[in-house]
Amino acid sequence: MNDWPEGFSGDNRGSRYGRGSSSAQPESARVMRQVRRGPAASPGQAAYGGAPPYGGGVPQQPSYVDGGGHGPGDGYDSGYNTGQVYGSPGGRGPGGPGDGVYEPGPAPNWRRRIKVTAITVVTLLVVTSVGTYFWADSKLNRDVDLSKVIDRPEAGEGTNYLIVGSDSRKGMSAEEKKKLHTGSAAGKRTDSMMILHTGGGAPTLISLPRDSNVTIPSFKGSDSGKLYPASGRQTKLNAAYAEDGPELLVRTVEANTGLHIDHYVEIGFAGFANIVDAVGGVEMDIPKDIKDTKSGADLNKGKQTLNGEQALAFVRTRYALEGSDLDRTKNQQKFLSALANQVATPGTVLNPFKLYPTMGAGLDSLVVDKDMGLFDLASMFWAMKGVSGGEGKSMNMPIAGNAVNGNLQWDTAKVKTLVSQLKNDERVTVSGN
Repeated sequence: MNDWPEGFSGDNRGSRYGRGSSSAQPESARVMRQVRRGPAASPGQAAYGGAPPYGGGVPQQPSYVDGGGHGPGDGYDSGYNTGQVYGSPGGRGPGGPGDGVYEPGPAPNWRRRIKVTAITVVTLLVVTSVGTYFWADSKLNRDVDLSKVIDRPEAGEGTNYLIVGSDSRKGMSAEEKKKLHTGSAAGKRTDSMMILHTGGGAPTLISLPRDSNVTIPSFKGSDSGKLYPASGRQTKLNAAYAEDGPELLVRTVEANTGLHIDHYVEIGFAGFANIVDAVGGVEMDIPKDIKDTKSGADLNKGKQTLNGEQALAFVRTRYALEGSDLDRTKNQQKFLSALANQVATPGTVLNPFKLYPTMGAGLDSLVVDKDMGLFDLASMFWAMKGVSGGEGKSMNMPIAGNAVNGNLQWDTAKVKTLVSQLKNDERVTVSGN
C-alpha cells in the first residue's frame, strides 16, 4: 500500500524532471487501468492545503484520501486481502485474465510418452539388427562351391555340417607362427574334422579322425573341372583335403559314409585363436597335466581359462596323449562345445564390446559354402552349445582297428547304423571310440 504523501516524486530537484538536463520536460503520465485518478487540484494548491513545495512547474498530483490515491466510494479494491494483484479479477496481472501470470499446463500424457519411447527403442533395435545382419553377412567367406561335388547321396532329415579345423597359416606373420607353434609348412591340411547333425531331436557331434582310412572316389577338380576316375586308392582322410581342398573332402566323406553334407565350415589357426581371445578366453577342466613341445601345450591339471594361444595348443596336442589322435578329437569336441557355449552367453551376446569383436574375429576367419547363411551358422553354434550342455551326444566315428596300411579302420556295421539314424533324424544309439 502506498502511504507516501501526496505530491512526493522521489526527486527533490525542483522543476528538473529529466536526468542530466535542465530543459527536460516531465514525462507524460503513466496510465494504469486499475488506477483511478481523482479530480485535478487547482493551480498552486498544495496536497495538504499549503503552498506547493516544489514550485510552480510541478505537475498536479491526484488527491489521496484512502492512502492509495482513491476516494471513498469509487469502488476500488486493492486486492491485497484476496490474493489479487493490482485489483484485477481472479488475482491475475494487468490486462485481464492470464496476463503475465504462469498457469499450469495440462497434465503430461504418460501413455503417449511411453508409446513414443517404445516405438523409438524398437526402431533403433530394428535398424541396428538389420545393419548388423548385413555387416556380418558381408564378412562371410563363401569360397566353397558344393555344386562341384559329384554323385552325391540323397539328403535326409535334419542338417549335416562338416566342420573343419585347418592348419592354414595364411595371413600369419613369422612372429605369430612362432608364438602359436604352427611351423611354416606351405599349403594347408586338416587338423580336425567333425560332422554335426541337427534336427528335431538332440544334436550329435561326430569326430572323424584325420588318420581314418578312406577310399578316394571319382571327383571333379575344383579348379580345373577335370574328371578324375576312381582308382580304389586308399589313404588317410586328411589327404583328400590336401589333394583338392574342401570339395574333394566333402566328396570323400559322402562316398565313404553315404551321408549327405549340407554345409561346410572351416576355420584356420589364427582365426581360432582370435575368437577365443575375443570372448575373453574359455574355461576348461584339464584332466591331467599336458606338456607337448610340438603343439606348445604346457597346461596344468584342473579348471582354468585358456586364452587363444593356450586353446590352440590344447586342441592340437596329440603326441602327449595316450590315445593320440582319438584322444585329441575328444579334446577338440569338448573345447569347441565350450567355445560355442561361451559365445552364446548373455555376457557376450548382450555386450556390444564383446559381441562385435567376437563376430568380427570369427566371421573374418571362417570359410563356408556358398549357400551358408547367418541363420545356418547360428543354428550350428546353438547345436554345439546344446552338446556342451548335455542335451546332445558327442562321439568319435566307430573304429574297428587298424587297416593294413596302418590307418584307422572304421567299423563298417556301426557306421552303417549311425548313418541310417542320422538320415532319419533318429536318436543315435551307436557308440564311438
